[in-house]
Amino acid sequence: MESLLDLTNLTATQFSICVAVVFIAGMVRGFAGFALSALVMASLAVTLPPVELLPICWMLEFAAGFLMIRGGFKDADKGIAFGLFAGSAIGSPIALYFTNVLPLETSKLIALAIIIVLAILQLAKVRATFLATSPGLYISGFTAGVANGFAGVGGMVVALYVLARDKQARMMRGSLVMFLFMSNILALFYLIAYGMMNQFAITRGLALVLPCLAGVIVGKALFRPSLERYYKPFCLLLLVGLASFGLIRLGVTS
Repeated sequence: MESLLDLTNLTATQFSICVAVVFIAGMVRGFAGFALSALVMASLAVTLPPVELLPICWMLEFAAGFLMIRGGFKDADKGIAFGLFAGSAIGSPIALYFTNVLPLETSKLIALAIIIVLAILQLAKVRATFLATSPGLYISGFTAGVANGFAGVGGMVVALYVLARDKQARMMRGSLVMFLFMSNILALFYLIAYGMMNQFAITRGLALVLPCLAGVIVGKALFRPSLERYYKPFCLLLLVGLASFGLIRLGVTS
């Protein structure tokens, strides 16, 4: 255990918290198809800076996406997924640049604020009809890329887009899974280019993959037709609560 803590550069308390958080986040990802990175960022952004959390989230998302991709491709609207991915490919590097140059406290505030605003918009069932157009598709993808680069929450932007299209929960979940899997492949190149995928990030990610995948398996088992109507409100309320708590803690400690 001591050697693992040395490799990850985390205290025993920090590592235990990380394990618990990624298991719960993995369970929500398996159930809803998104929110893994958002939950990790909302829960741990006060403990670790976003610039360190983003590569960890990438490894967890890639592992979870690999486990879920078969069902995701089958249920997804592929035209929507590819359109969103094209826009995201432009937005991600812009946000990653600012994540590296902005002051640490500013980066944390932006990451948590993005989560709260997007979650509240979805809970309020905001339906922007413009999003249902072709330009809206690519603008949503670009916005998702920016949100992903700042806070790893691009999936929530995509969820907001799909909500405007009145799609079924299973199709929404599948499109999110497919979009996130493609986005994560591209994001790896950006993380390497910006020097964020370093030794500590890789070691931390590998150490947390197993509890994350255990959570995903549990979450997938809970995704039943009778429970589909509950999954989005549950995830969004949880995100608002966690991000709000993070902002409060950030305000207290600053």
